[in-house]
Amino acid sequence: MPQRLAAPEPGWTDTVDVVVIGSGIAGLTAALRARELGSVLVVTKDVVASGSTQWAQGGIAAALSPEDSPEDHLNDTLVAGAGLSDPEAVRVLVTEGPEAVRDLIDLGAVFDTGAGGGLSLTREGGHHRNRIAHAGGDATGAEIERALVAAVKRAPDIRIIEHALVLDLLLSDDGAVAGVTLHVMGEGQLDGVGAIRSRAVILASGGLGQLYAATTNPSVSTGDGMALALRAGAKVRDLEFIQFHPTVLWLGKGAKGQQPLVSEAVRGEGAFLVDHEGKRFMQGQHELADLAPRDVVAKAIMRQMLASGKDHMFLDARGFGDEKWRVRFPTILASCRSHGIDPVHELIPVAPACHYSSGGVWTDLHGQTSVPGLYACGEVACTGVHGANRLASNSLLEGLVFARRIAASLAEHLPVLREPAPDHRVPGLVAADVVPDLQRVMTVGAGVIRSAGGLSEAGDRLAKLIEQPAEQPGTPDWEATNLATVASALIEAATTREESRGSHWREDHPDRDDEHWSGSLDLTLPAEDDSARPAATFVAQAAPEGNK
Repeated sequence: MPQRLAAPEPGWTDTVDVVVIGSGIAGLTAALRARELGSVLVVTKDVVASGSTQWAQGGIAAALSPEDSPEDHLNDTLVAGAGLSDPEAVRVLVTEGPEAVRDLIDLGAVFDTGAGGGLSLTREGGHHRNRIAHAGGDATGAEIERALVAAVKRAPDIRIIEHALVLDLLLSDDGAVAGVTLHVMGEGQLDGVGAIRSRAVILASGGLGQLYAATTNPSVSTGDGMALALRAGAKVRDLEFIQFHPTVLWLGKGAKGQQPLVSEAVRGEGAFLVDHEGKRFMQGQHELADLAPRDVVAKAIMRQMLASGKDHMFLDARGFGDEKWRVRFPTILASCRSHGIDPVHELIPVAPACHYSSGGVWTDLHGQTSVPGLYACGEVACTGVHGANRLASNSLLEGLVFARRIAASLAEHLPVLREPAPDHRVPGLVAADVVPDLQRVMTVGAGVIRSAGGLSEAGDRLAKLIEQPAEQPGTPDWEATNLATVASALIEAATTREESRGSHWREDHPDRDDEHWSGSLDLTLPAEDDSARPAATFVAQAAPEGNK
C-alpha cells in the first residue's frame, strides 16, 4: 500500500493552531470548543453542512428522563458491544452525555417535545428505556447540523475551507503532527495542493460506507481519515466490526451508492419485520424481538433471505396510519413515496446495507491517537464505546461527548508548533476506475456474511485492483487510494478474527469465542515496506462481567 498519496508539492502554505477535518457533529463541536485556544480551521470535503450527521434520522441517546439513568444506558451499551466495549469509555459517554445534549439545546438545537413541554423520548433497538431524543420527527441529524453550522458561522474566529480534501499529515522528525497537506477542489484544478502547519489536528472525517456497493453513507464517506491515519503510523482498532443497518429501503438489484434509511425508530414505534408470506420472524431470535440490537436483526434478515432465496424482506408499519407517518416520520414517508412505496398502506421492502464503522482510529479517553498531536472523534475514531456493535443512536452522542473532551484536553496542553520533516514515505496512487470493482469485492467477500475463503478471494482481487495506478493525481484517485487502503485493513482484521461476534459474522466460525477472541485487533501500516499489507495485532482484554 502507498505510504503517502502521490500529489503535487504544496503551492501555498498557512499556519493555524488547530485544524479540524470534518464538519459533522464531532468536527463542529470540536471547532466551537477549541476556538478559545487559538486559531481554528475547519476543512470539509463538501459544503460545511454536508456529511453523515445530517442523514441521522432516529435521534441521540442519553439518560434524560427521570425513569432512566446513566447506569441503565451503560448496561444497554455494554450488552450491544458484545463484550468488547471499554466500560470506562462507556461510563464517560453515559455520564457526560446528558449535559452535552442540554448544552446542544442551549446552542439552539430544537428537539421534539411532548404535551407537557418535556423532551419526547422514544426507544430503539437494544435500549430498555425510552431515551432517544429526536427532532423534526425523523430529521434529528439535520436539526443538529443546522444548529451547529449556525453557531460556527456566528464565530468569526473559526475559518472554514469547503470543497477540500485533506491528503496526508505533515510529520516532525519525532513522528508528531506538524500539520496537513490538502487539495482545494476547484473546477478543473489539479494544482490546488497546499500545506497547513498546525499544533494539533482533529480527525472528524466520518466513515467508510463507500467501501460497499450499497450504503446509507453519503458519497464523501471514503475512509479518508482512517487511511490518512494509517499512512501516518497511527493505530486503527477493530475495523472488522462494520454495522450493516438492517432496514435500508430496497430499491432493486441494480441499486448502488447511498440508499434511503428506514430508521430503527420506526420499529421503536411499533413496526415489525415480516417475510414474503407475511410471517413475523424476529420472535424467538432475541428477548427484544424486532427491537433487538442491529447485528441480531441484520443477521436474522440475512438468514431469511438466504433460506427463501429472496433479496429483501419487509417492514410492516401500516398500523401507524396516515397522521402518525406524517408527524413522526415525514422524511421517511417522503422518501418511500418518492420511490413508489406508500408505507401507510404498503409493506416497505428492506435489506441490510453498510451503515457504520464501530472501529476506527484508536484513541484514549481524551481523543488522543497513537500519533502525538493527532486527535480523533466521531465515526472515524475508535474510543472503545461501541465494541463489536454500536448501540442505536449512540453515535451522535459519542461524537458530541468526545469532541468536547478533546477540546478540554487541548486546553490543558496544546502541543507546540513543530517543524515538518522531509517526507521520505513511498508515494502511490490507485486509479479511480477500480472503485466499482472494489465495492463489489467488499460486498461479496467482506459484507454481512464472511468466511475464510471469501475473505481470501476478496484480498486477492483487491491486490490486483491496487496494481492499477492512476495516471495523474486528482480527487477521485486520492479517494480510490484511501478506499483501497481501508479495504485492505478491514480484510486483514476480518480474516484474523476467527469467531462471530457483534457485527462480524463468520460462517466458518459461527460462535462467539471469549476464550480466544475476547479482545481487540489493532492494525498498523508497516512503513519499511511499500508493498506490505496492514498488519493486525491482537490485544487481549477481559470481557466485562455479565457479557461473557
